[in-house]
Amino acid sequence: MNIKITQSTESACESKIRDHHLTCDRPVEKEGGNDGPMGGEYFLMGLGGCFTSNLLAAIKSRSADVSNVELTINATLAENPARFSKIEVEVSAQYQDRGLMEKLLIIAERGCIIANTLKNEVELSVSLSSTPE
Repeated sequence: MNIKITQSTESACESKIRDHHLTCDRPVEKEGGNDGPMGGEYFLMGLGGCFTSNLLAAIKSRSADVSNVELTINATLAENPARFSKIEVEVSAQYQDRGLMEKLLIIAERGCIIANTLKNEVELSVSLSSTPE
């Protein structure tokens, strides 16, 4: 994988990933232009996107009756140095078989490059919301 990142404004940069262009910036209250999410927000989005794409692939390959998948990612910040000390991924979806859904979450977590990278470095948890929605 290769990503090229170049400065685009006084506080922002543009990333070129394959045929995609994404802007990263700081919010106004952190002296940025708010032209895009911060790097940490992209980091969490990357985790969520990686996990979700693996989950959707597992659902599809098993023809599982699962729809309306949604993730909520909550991260705890720590200081000195600034970092995420805890990341929680909560998954909700419409499904009938809770056991199958829990198995699909395990498959997705094991297949996610970012989750595998983080597991031994930060407290990472993945959970299924209490009831199907």
